[in-house]
Amino acid sequence: MSTIAKPILVGIDGSPTAFEAVRWAAREAAHRSAPLRLVHADVSATGYVPDTLGTSTPEPTNETAREFVSDWLRDAREIAAAEDPELVVDTAVRSGSARTVLLDESSTARLVVVGSRGLGSFSGVILGSVAIALTHHGQCPVAVVREPDEGAEPAELPVVVGVDGSGPGELALRWAFDMAASRSTGIMAVHAWHDLVVGELWTRAQADKTWESVRADEQRLLAEVLAGWREEYPDVPVHEIVGYGKPARLLLEQADNAQLVVVGARGRGGLAGLLLGSTSQTLLHHAPCPVIVAR
Repeated sequence: MSTIAKPILVGIDGSPTAFEAVRWAAREAAHRSAPLRLVHADVSATGYVPDTLGTSTPEPTNETAREFVSDWLRDAREIAAAEDPELVVDTAVRSGSARTVLLDESSTARLVVVGSRGLGSFSGVILGSVAIALTHHGQCPVAVVREPDEGAEPAELPVVVGVDGSGPGELALRWAFDMAASRSTGIMAVHAWHDLVVGELWTRAQADKTWESVRADEQRLLAEVLAGWREEYPDVPVHEIVGYGKPARLLLEQADNAQLVVVGARGRGGLAGLLLGSTSQTLLHHAPCPVIVAR
């Protein structure tokens, strides 16, 4: 029995970053031999526009909006075809808010990709909230893509991944190593030990361990976590970075020279989970490259 591959899904709103998200997602779909699904969420089809107290949208306005959406989806198809003419591309317009539609679509997607900013300032705020909703409640990994800097050569840059030894962290490592292997680049594995629980730090202090020995312990932890991945991906170079400080700061430092950052949706333990949530949000707002929140 043949199975249908899960698609890589892109939210389309006509913004420059949405079209960059299509370009990025098309390359990823080609790498993974996966179909590409382009979806526009049409809030006007629900019969009202937000902040108008349920006032119906005039039909001429609806018709103009439909023409814009048709153009956006056509342009998105052309961008995808330019990346890979053989790529299977599906388009859809679904009634509802972007948040509702993309959360629903995430249940059958391999990866959801959205732009970091929407069309216009108001749309940008909405898209920001959609990205946050997807990272918190989506049912698959989420990638947030920015417009690339002019003259940048991302293919030569590494993939940065946050490592904390948790189950979700292992999912982040899977995505990071897959991405690095498909792009013939290396991994920058970053482990921050700022978020160790207070009790653990106190136990170590009582044992008269120095901070350097704590660092050595964390380096051993990182090496142990990466050992299996090195064996599975022997052709992917791995550089390890262990530091004391907030995970977001250490990851952002490496993101300046990366083509992608990958983090897990939740971290090690309850407290770490909260910190990693704030870390992922910081990266989504400030990382200069695409960010994947894996789950």
